Amino acid sequence: MKSNGEYDWKFSTVGGMTRVSIHSGEDLAHLDELDKKLWTVLSCPTQGLEFDQRTLDILDANKDGKIHVDEVIAASKWLTSVISDLSLLTKRDSSIPLSAFNLENEEGRSLYESAQHILAGLGLEKDSISLGDVSDSLAIFAKTRFNGDGVITVNSAEDDTLKKVIEEIIASSGSVVDRSGDKGVNAEIIEKFFADLSDFTAWKEAGDADKADVFPYGDNTEAALAAYESIKAKVDDFFVRCSLASFSSAGNLDVTAEKIGAISDKNLAASIDEIAQYPLAKVNAKAELPLDGGINPAWQGTFSTLKKLVFDVEFPEATSITKSQWESIQGRFAAYKAWKDAKKGISAEALGYGRAKEILVSSAKDSLLELVAQDKSLEKQFGTIESVDKLLHLYRDFYTFVRNYVTFSDFYSHNGRKAIFQAGTLFIDQRSCDLCIKVNDMTAHNNFSGLSGMFIIYCDCIYKSTGEKMTIAAVLTDGDIDNIKVGKHAVFYDRDGKDFDATVTKIIDNPISVRQAFWSPYRKVGNFLEEQVTKFASTQDSKVTADATKKLAEGGSKLGDAAAADAAKKSSFDMTKFFGLFAVIGMALGSIFSFLLSLFTGFFSLAWWQMPLVVLAVMLIISGPSMIMAYMKLRKRDLAPLLNANGWAVNAKAIVNVRFGQTLTSMARTPYVKDVDPYGMEGLPVWKRTVIGIVIGLCLLVGVYFIIPVDKRPFWKKAETPDIVIEEVQEVPADTEQL
Repeated sequence: MKSNGEYDWKFSTVGGMTRVSIHSGEDLAHLDELDKKLWTVLSCPTQGLEFDQRTLDILDANKDGKIHVDEVIAASKWLTSVISDLSLLTKRDSSIPLSAFNLENEEGRSLYESAQHILAGLGLEKDSISLGDVSDSLAIFAKTRFNGDGVITVNSAEDDTLKKVIEEIIASSGSVVDRSGDKGVNAEIIEKFFADLSDFTAWKEAGDADKADVFPYGDNTEAALAAYESIKAKVDDFFVRCSLASFSSAGNLDVTAEKIGAISDKNLAASIDEIAQYPLAKVNAKAELPLDGGINPAWQGTFSTLKKLVFDVEFPEATSITKSQWESIQGRFAAYKAWKDAKKGISAEALGYGRAKEILVSSAKDSLLELVAQDKSLEKQFGTIESVDKLLHLYRDFYTFVRNYVTFSDFYSHNGRKAIFQAGTLFIDQRSCDLCIKVNDMTAHNNFSGLSGMFIIYCDCIYKSTGEKMTIAAVLTDGDIDNIKVGKHAVFYDRDGKDFDATVTKIIDNPISVRQAFWSPYRKVGNFLEEQVTKFASTQDSKVTADATKKLAEGGSKLGDAAAADAAKKSSFDMTKFFGLFAVIGMALGSIFSFLLSLFTGFFSLAWWQMPLVVLAVMLIISGPSMIMAYMKLRKRDLAPLLNANGWAVNAKAIVNVRFGQTLTSMARTPYVKDVDPYGMEGLPVWKRTVIGIVIGLCLLVGVYFIIPVDKRPFWKKAETPDIVIEEVQEVPADTEQL
């Protein structure tokens, strides 16, 4: 069919939809000519799939976590351009013959030369290269001093001095991951580290150049500033209170005796936060802050530090300070604070000025950048190895990916392959479910799973050996559902064979088969009756237990004949009520049996050939609607909503009809056993019991037919001939005048 470009596409019906067939390397080469509306999938996630992760990362060219149509087309064009024999692309082989490289293509020729270089480096002489060869080469190359990524590690340096510097750079300025997996540094990090060293040392030297102004209290300047700033607000508050006291005669500017009295009976050590709210010192008319005592106990420690570092230096032998003296101290810290605010190269501060200066004046920077250059010189060589690795992954996996992306061929085929979204097999209730999908987002599944029309079992799974956990959605497509309930335990095997303990957490109830839908009304009625009987029995049991407990409690102190007589009286009363209850139940049962007897009599009033038709009609009336609804839903079961919930952009339906669904769920099959079960109800197999039951039923019908008298069969009575009365005709007299 040449409806899409010039290429003659072939189509087939797969999963209820007409899809393009991808069977050859030529099909892969012309993917860019296929109308996007005919692609089954428009994008899929790179996580949660049973597929080689390296290949998925290669296909995800823009690294956004999704593989889109354009990225698949780009991969197909590149792959088919560097391979000369396109028929090899459908073999899914992990080894490429050297003769398969397209030497007429520049990149194909470069890949061919790289492959030869890899084999030579490994000491191999053969006419093909495999993924194993490339993996070995990458492993060897990654463990060398230089591997072409422009990142150097401690192992890249042979000089212990440079090794130490690299460790210090990683600790202070950060790192990047080398191809070997170790932490390392690149040229950008090295330049930043040495720039920080330069800024830090310059800043430190600027402070030392004007040390007298910048450090008014020497090495204690930082501690003095910290003490000053922590108590400044409290000292300012004290002087404001003193000024206000000279302005007003109010006497409540100090801490009052009432406040002290209110906490005097408490643990004062536990009330230190409240005490800290009181004034710093006692307000006085001179507005002087005492230095030799009378300081609020909550602030005594900080004040003593400030006195030792500042006040004793500025005002030696002073017993108090004034407000102006206090304000003069703030100016002493101005230069130091300005110098601190101008700090640069903070990341180098941890090294200290001495070590920073030592590294800065050495030749370490040039030596490290030279190592980076040596590593970068191998970039092309290593890049060719990565290109060969990319080619081998796509050579092996691209055809499989396309069959799960452009079409769902692997999902619907009978070649033993599973689709890349099938996570494994769930074993539950004597069956195995092969259509199991990992759940990436449970909220999305809650929104989309109901649209699939399928019976879905959600399970939480855990692999006890490692603690690995996952949630799966298993689709049940055959068998019955009586024993499938939330909380039921099962076992899930992933594609690698690991067994996970699974627990059912949620069920999406939809029809599984028409046969199951036929019995569904009876099962629902049976479940309802069972629940009602259980509920009634439980209620009555609770009521009887409560009444008995109450009577025992009330009658515990009543002994003797009076208690016995009272009990007998109550017992007589209760029996009367029960007799009345039995009478009501008897009348109800009588009415029911009368109704059933009328139906029974009417049924046997029919002709013998009408009886099975009536039975069939009644069964169809009961089960017919359920079967019709099930049939309509089974025709529309669609996998697409489940995949959409996992982040797929599915562009077409993925129908799971009854016939295909039976291949996705395998029921337990047991052979015929001749031995008689000593504990079994009957020794005959089911089919024999069924045949015997049918024969007995027919015999009963025939027997009843002949036992009921004919006159008791309203519809079978013969019509009786009515009596005909002939009246005697009298003769007319001859002389009667004729009219």
